[in-house]
Amino acid sequence: MDRFVQRHKRSNENQARGSPARGLSETEVTTTLEPLNKKPRLDKVRDSNAEDPDLVTGSANEDAAEAALEGSLEDAGTDIGLSTAIESSLLPIAIDEQAIKEHEAIRESQSSQDPEPDAVESGPSARLDSRRWVAGKRSIYVDAFHLALDIVLEDESHLFNTKEVAVFEQWRGLSYDAQYLYVRLFLRKTAAWHRVERLGYRNDISDMESAINALLDLRPLPSTKDDVGGGQTWLLGDTFRFAEDSASCIETVDEAASLLGFDELKSLAKEVKVQGKNKTDLHTLFCRAVTRQSSLTALGLRRSANTDPAGSESDGIQHRCRKAHFLGKILAVTGPLIRLSEPVFKLFERVHLVFYRSTEWTEKSLMTIILAKMARRNYASYIVCRSANIFPSRSHLLEFELSIRKEYEADQALEFGDGDKRFRKVLEIFESIAGRWRQLLGEEKQREETVYESGEGGYLRRFNAAHAYTRIAHKAAHSLGRLHRYKEEHALLSELLEQRLFHPARRGAWYQRKALLEERYMWEADPDPASTHPEVQKRHWQRISLLTCETALQDRDCHLIYHYDLQKRLTKLERKLRVPRRLQHDFGHVKLREPEEHTVQGIQLVREEPDVKEKNGRAMSTKTWWLDELGDPGEDGQPPHVSVEAMCLSHYRSQAWKGYHSEGGILRTLFAYLFFDILFAYVPNVFQTAYQPCPLDLFTDAFYPARASQINHRLVEIANGEAERILREVHEREHERRTSVVGLNWDFDVEDLAELVACFDGNALAVVCKVLAQDYRTRGSGVPDLILWRRTGPGASSPAGGNRQGEVMFAEVKSANDRLSDTQRLWINVLSGAGVRVALCNAVAREVRRLR
Repeated sequence: MDRFVQRHKRSNENQARGSPARGLSETEVTTTLEPLNKKPRLDKVRDSNAEDPDLVTGSANEDAAEAALEGSLEDAGTDIGLSTAIESSLLPIAIDEQAIKEHEAIRESQSSQDPEPDAVESGPSARLDSRRWVAGKRSIYVDAFHLALDIVLEDESHLFNTKEVAVFEQWRGLSYDAQYLYVRLFLRKTAAWHRVERLGYRNDISDMESAINALLDLRPLPSTKDDVGGGQTWLLGDTFRFAEDSASCIETVDEAASLLGFDELKSLAKEVKVQGKNKTDLHTLFCRAVTRQSSLTALGLRRSANTDPAGSESDGIQHRCRKAHFLGKILAVTGPLIRLSEPVFKLFERVHLVFYRSTEWTEKSLMTIILAKMARRNYASYIVCRSANIFPSRSHLLEFELSIRKEYEADQALEFGDGDKRFRKVLEIFESIAGRWRQLLGEEKQREETVYESGEGGYLRRFNAAHAYTRIAHKAAHSLGRLHRYKEEHALLSELLEQRLFHPARRGAWYQRKALLEERYMWEADPDPASTHPEVQKRHWQRISLLTCETALQDRDCHLIYHYDLQKRLTKLERKLRVPRRLQHDFGHVKLREPEEHTVQGIQLVREEPDVKEKNGRAMSTKTWWLDELGDPGEDGQPPHVSVEAMCLSHYRSQAWKGYHSEGGILRTLFAYLFFDILFAYVPNVFQTAYQPCPLDLFTDAFYPARASQINHRLVEIANGEAERILREVHEREHERRTSVVGLNWDFDVEDLAELVACFDGNALAVVCKVLAQDYRTRGSGVPDLILWRRTGPGASSPAGGNRQGEVMFAEVKSANDRLSDTQRLWINVLSGAGVRVALCNAVAREVRRLR
């Protein structure tokens, strides 16, 4: 069974730490806030500033940039969305045992307070919305499962064949106990065996034995000739079970032994006289010993001295007896086992794929509804539009499902493969889908020209199999480069750039890599050289590389983040090719503005033992600490140990500035306030469930064009000084409910935010908001660390000609050997161009103290 555990595990670990999944920094700010104008030291407001590895390739100098670019696809196995689009937009939710207990307490109290429980509507959607359950009769888990199934079958039943619909009908006929047990196992490691005696649901299931037997019952299905198609590897036969038991499915000692704990396996291993240092070694030695003849004596069996052919038959009988002996002993230790049946599980997994509009494989999507309700989150009011044309046909769905399974397989190969084998595995996967990928590109191009209206395909295209196949092609190009097959890599990159419909955000990276190949490698890899002279051939490909850079800079889909590197390569090639100066490109008019520089001196603290391990075995953090000499002393009367950003904040506080260390958090909060109604305005297809804190196209190129008129109208209002009014209106309407909105941190003091926007020049704030509206995903990172403001009196004239009550300054804090990234340079350029002060705050250690 192919399972998708690692990705979900990584996402859950990120949530448990209170930090966002990779590339999803837009959604959360989690630390306690304290205004800077209060005397106590400001606790920094942190949100992840992690940058998308597919979008950031900047470096400190040209050589480093070249080296980075040669491995620019090293992280090709990662992407900004490691979970479904809906899950990506959710704020972090606690999923530990304490959260479960709190939820159960709410259930019980609400049940006891309801004077007329029979009057409450009994549908799963109503119970989820009202959060009323009857202990032992209703469960939020089962209700969420039914809700997803009901919504899918209501409008998209055409995606499932006769046998699959029959399974759904049989599911509805199960008892509550059986349904509850199935859903709880569905939310666990579904491919694993579970010991019946260790199932922890005895308090929720009145008759565990009956529930298990109901899942194990063999059930009939109608005989049909439904076409499976789509590369589906599992089938529903004439009968099925919801679950399987160990007695009928476990046939090998190897599989059975893997279910034992270390101490249990060690006890059995003594019988065959083997030992191991760990469970893996012991498991290997035990299984090997069981198949050896030496273990016959321990069983009281003797090999026959007969050498005739019947002897081999005797050996076979003895081997089967030996196998049955140990298999029986292992199953006696484990007791009865149960696991979910693969075909039925995959069928329900497909239901959730349709319900969540998933574009990545992820386990436990069902938890989105459950945890959202457990956390008692409130969502904005908007029109849910579940368009049936997301998956127009069953064959479309099956092919899409196959494509994201293939994509997941490529991800796994890159992440967990060994050496060059992982790259060859990715190429093998790509070759299996390359023909179909090219066919789908042609079909989608025709559909874009004749079917879709004004950008409608921007979101729908994510549910085309070519979306996943294009990403596999991206990984294949990376693999070809790592295997030094530069000619094939160049051809594939050219093919990727010829299409403009899928993954346009990657075009800049493709141009960069293609230009590098043409400059450095293609002169040697070219099978049909323009000249036999090496220098002439080099210059030929350098001219082609120069044209590639020019084309990239003119491509509207080549993001600005790549322009700095492309411009450097272009000017370098023009010097190498001795292009006349009058014909050379001059990028002076687009040169990035430089920030003003400030220097803050302090006392740096360094650990004397950098190799000390933490309790979890990991190396201690290398983050430097500083003494906050200007801050309030700690309980011991000594200056507190703080981060370099907090130390710099204290420096600015002494100069009458107020502010936060929030990186992009405060800008995203302002954007959520000022564009609240626009974020939740009706646009077809972007609100697929009632549990979304943002439209699903917010992180795509389609967000701004679909709302251009509304956004531009709001930008004019902001430029005219209406930002504070809009902010206070939204806060008054939504703060009590603490509505879940992407990027909005309700812990920011509204008075601080109002004062900040009052100090902001209206035109400058409008420019910042427009940048976020046009490219929310990419511009989520790179914002300077500190945002600072101070009042200078009402009516002060701004550089842009508007009125403001103070001044705003952003500060990027850098310590020794720390350089600006390209995303940071772009934000500095945007802010400076809008008339906002931007400072590069260099933290210098006037003294270094050692910590014991």
